[in-house]
Amino acid sequence: MTTARHLATIDRLRALPFPRAPGPAAVGEGGGPGYHLAELRTTEERYAAEEQYAAERDALAVLLGARWGAPQAFSLWSLLARAAEQEEIPEPWATLSRRVPDVDLWRADDRWIAIGVCRWYEDQPCRLVVAVTTVDPP
Repeated sequence: MTTARHLATIDRLRALPFPRAPGPAAVGEGGGPGYHLAELRTTEERYAAEEQYAAERDALAVLLGARWGAPQAFSLWSLLARAAEQEEIPEPWATLSRRVPDVDLWRADDRWIAIGVCRWYEDQPCRLVVAVTTVDPP
């Protein structure tokens, strides 16, 4: 997928109404009240170059930064730790914290846009993910 397609997907997610209940979505992998989640790119190659996915994230960050300013780097490790201590973390932040260690984050109008690259273990597929949400980061 190209950067132009990634941008188109992000713009479409920003424009779509949010689902009333958690579940699959017409665009992306799913969503729920106040959020959409999508994989912009994924591979089943076990040892795909994570650097390529990071480069795609960085290219998106430059383009999105031209729209909304420099991204805020937001670590999700603390959310994962808080969830492990039985704290309830709101969606989409709970799902993101289980998938990516950190995101680039923007606030555009009334929505947050978060993009990140995930691969928890070297033998797992790499993914470029995006969340669009009205739910403030916890």
